[in-house]
Amino acid sequence: MQEFTRFRNRVEAGRLLAKRLMAYQNHPNALVLALPRGGVPVGFEVAKALQLPLDVFLVRKLGVPGHEELAMGAIASNSEPIFQPNILRQLDLPISTIEQVVSRQQLELQRRENLFRADRPPLDLAGKDLIVVDDGLATGSTMLAALQAIRQQIPARIITAIPVASKDALKLISYLSDEVICLLSPEMFYSVGIWYEDFQQTEDREVIDLLQKAKQIHE
Repeated sequence: MQEFTRFRNRVEAGRLLAKRLMAYQNHPNALVLALPRGGVPVGFEVAKALQLPLDVFLVRKLGVPGHEELAMGAIASNSEPIFQPNILRQLDLPISTIEQVVSRQQLELQRRENLFRADRPPLDLAGKDLIVVDDGLATGSTMLAALQAIRQQIPARIITAIPVASKDALKLISYLSDEVICLLSPEMFYSVGIWYEDFQQTEDREVIDLLQKAKQIHE
């Protein structure tokens, strides 16, 4: 159904995603929320094309010790962690190990909050139409944690927009989204990175630079 099988990079993914979101261009009540770090280059392209403000929403995956790419859950800023019960059942991890992972990611959330938000005011999402963007969803737990925390602020509408996602992840997030835009949902998913030719890690400096650039464009 798609005319492409892989994205060149996050920039191309964001530009293609923006084409599916043009109904929100110049929307007076809309805001693009990107999940750092990988979601920010995608969200920047979406915000630029739609001429909307860009901000970040902080959330961290809770990786299994020794297998950090496997998510046993996720945690968003100022929210309780959510877990993948099936993963926890399979691994039978000690409570102390889970608590250590949560504590470590809470510290990283705070570090990123201080770094990325700096002098930016706290997010006020009440009554807004939010386009929530990431670079891809494997288990969907990170986006799920973000959406649950965002819902608590009572936005008018949540549009979840991702370039690529597993079918299970799309099912997981659908009940918290008013609309889901996904460009690619392969039967055999494997991982987000294999659907990009260039999937190098997004660094903190790039996130900061893109947020500053987006602010200058929208002023």
